[in-house]
Amino acid sequence: MELDAIAKLVFDILAFSSIMVLVVLGLAVIASMMGIFNLGHGEFVLLGAYTVFVFRELGLPEWAGMLAAPFLVAIVGLFVEATVIRRLYVAPVIAMLATYAVGLIIRETVRGLIGGQFYSIDEPIQGFIQIGDVSLSAWRTVIIFITLAVMAACYLFLTRTSFGLQIRGALENPMLARASGVSTSRLYAFTFAFGAALAGLAGALMVPLFSLSADLGLRFLVQAFLAVMLGGVGTFEGPVLGGALIGAMVPGFQWLRELPLLNALIQPIVAEVLVFVVALIIVKFRPQGFVSKGRI
Repeated sequence: MELDAIAKLVFDILAFSSIMVLVVLGLAVIASMMGIFNLGHGEFVLLGAYTVFVFRELGLPEWAGMLAAPFLVAIVGLFVEATVIRRLYVAPVIAMLATYAVGLIIRETVRGLIGGQFYSIDEPIQGFIQIGDVSLSAWRTVIIFITLAVMAACYLFLTRTSFGLQIRGALENPMLARASGVSTSRLYAFTFAFGAALAGLAGALMVPLFSLSADLGLRFLVQAFLAVMLGGVGTFEGPVLGGALIGAMVPGFQWLRELPLLNALIQPIVAEVLVFVVALIIVKFRPQGFVSKGRI
């Protein structure tokens, strides 16, 4: 295998892993810190992508939509938390089903707004970065660096700021937090909106790479849940590691199809299935996930 082909494969793995990590981060924050699996997370991703589409239709630049998407989706998350989730904290399973219903409403609403069509969005930064004989997509490179910055910012916020420590403390022992004068309802609302904002950012950044459609979020939702299961619920590092692994397996199995001996054996749909098979085998032998040292 030639060196430039290896470099291209590594770049593709890094780019897709970055997208998966962005999607997983928001889901992991809500699941790890609130104990709720948000089945509507894929639709928050969709809303981020739809925001960029709306900005473009209004004649505004796509990058402006990408900047606005996390804030607008956070507002939607705040509304969902205040009107639905807040009443269901004592029943996580019902809360999970409620998020599915909310996600269904969002998805079908967007489907109606875009007429069930597919729309392509231009990359704000187009072209390639030439390194030797290898051409790397400029926008995918930007996504890799944004993902690294978001990961570092999230980790520092949750572990090094007083507000982040309040969130962790309130979610570990809400009664003690309330006795100490901490408003747990405010922290819960912020955490849910924060997770929604991360999903919105992921959708806004990835929509130039994948056409906008009402089912955009569904494509990544199941893989994101697998990533959280692989990494371990209750940690920051675990889901990030799980997202990176899922993100690496998808282009990795697709690359195996280029090998002459495996081309006939591994069809595109088989490569997708192999990701789930490998993930489920890992979960079978390590059900607690890669990292299981406790909450963030």
